[in-house]
Amino acid sequence: MWMSKLARFAQPALQRSTSAVGCRRVWTRGGPGLTAAAHPASCLTSVQHRGHQTVVSASIPKTGHGVRHALALDEERLVEVEWEDGGQSLYPFSWLRDNCQCPLCFLRSAQARRLYLLDVDIHTGVDVVQVTDDNKVSIVWPDQHTSVFDAEWLRKRCFSPAARKTMQEELFINERYYWDCKLHLPTADFNEVLHDDKAALAWLTSLRRVGVVYLRGAPAEQGQLDKLEERLGFLKMTFYGRLWLVQDKPQPNNLAYTSGRFHHHTDYPALPSTPGIQLLHCINPAAEGGESEIVDGFHAALQLLAEDPKAYQILTSVLVDYKDTGADYCEYMLNARKHTISVDQEGRVSGINLNNATRGSVLDLPVQEVQPFYRALRAYVDIMNRPENVVTFQMQAGDLVTFDNTRILHGRKSFISFPDRPRLLEGAYMDWDVVLSRLRVLRKSVQGDI
Repeated sequence: MWMSKLARFAQPALQRSTSAVGCRRVWTRGGPGLTAAAHPASCLTSVQHRGHQTVVSASIPKTGHGVRHALALDEERLVEVEWEDGGQSLYPFSWLRDNCQCPLCFLRSAQARRLYLLDVDIHTGVDVVQVTDDNKVSIVWPDQHTSVFDAEWLRKRCFSPAARKTMQEELFINERYYWDCKLHLPTADFNEVLHDDKAALAWLTSLRRVGVVYLRGAPAEQGQLDKLEERLGFLKMTFYGRLWLVQDKPQPNNLAYTSGRFHHHTDYPALPSTPGIQLLHCINPAAEGGESEIVDGFHAALQLLAEDPKAYQILTSVLVDYKDTGADYCEYMLNARKHTISVDQEGRVSGINLNNATRGSVLDLPVQEVQPFYRALRAYVDIMNRPENVVTFQMQAGDLVTFDNTRILHGRKSFISFPDRPRLLEGAYMDWDVVLSRLRVLRKSVQGDI
């Protein structure tokens, strides 16, 4: 049952598809969420899945990877491979020599290159290129060293734009589903993700694509995040410790440790290495209030781009000072400078840093640029607080929410605790490198070597 709820988000990674990379919108029973900027290169189609409508990439048709011919183009310094399906791929001589897979050049047990770049003639030619009887590409170099390449290995590393996009998607799962208040939270069973590789893979894939997954069925007692740590790798140690308790404290060193309203934010922008994932486990719910709220910061950023490009330009270019000072696991004085909206080299939104509580009073801007910055930041916060962009839910004892802290802004309404049982959550962080590593290990376990 839980797997079916995750399947529509995780399906592209559970299938061995070569879908085009793009941004998707999540469709729910109530209708479509908005996607402000799907990439033109995306090839999208609509399918039905258990009463929900979702948008998925149309796969590039699968074809055989057998080699028909291979020849050297000496003038261009390329090897041209013609495939049995009629396609062609080009490979530079220098790249092929650098990536020789023989035992002298490559340590297979470590999946690591032995060949040092100073020992590679990057201007090399080739003596012989041929297709072997077992359909591999064999190259004899001028020094008579021989390199043999598996056909499927070569095909996946083709330098065409489509193949490169497919490989980047396979490695990093860059595709995202943007959403608004109509989102039906992807949900999984806590015990299933602990013990079933397919369930764990679906959980982590949905976490990557949607940004949030709800886990049900955990015992309402401390120690459950330790089990997730053992399943995934290791938690991120911070100045609040490896694990921390969210509760109303008499002398709080964080706004989370109060019973008041806590507005939408990302955690720890004052830390130079911002945590990638946040895990929150509800042990004691509130007697009244305390509803959790989440907002898709990527979706809100693209709305800002569409409605107010100047504000978007400011928030993607101005570095904001964040600070955090106090004592918890140990004393700390943190400072970091972050873009409110980070973008990658292709201009896609790649991260959000926004925390009103720890945004510093130092603002390293010329005086005439201060007011435009405030106007831009307010425009973004206004969009995030629109009711149509906010998902609200009430955590019950045992519930556990996992979300992308570099994308999802979370908050909480004010609450009143039971007199004899204060509201209590246990929290932890993980880095995306740990989670993506485990995702790839699980994918290999479930699907075999991709």
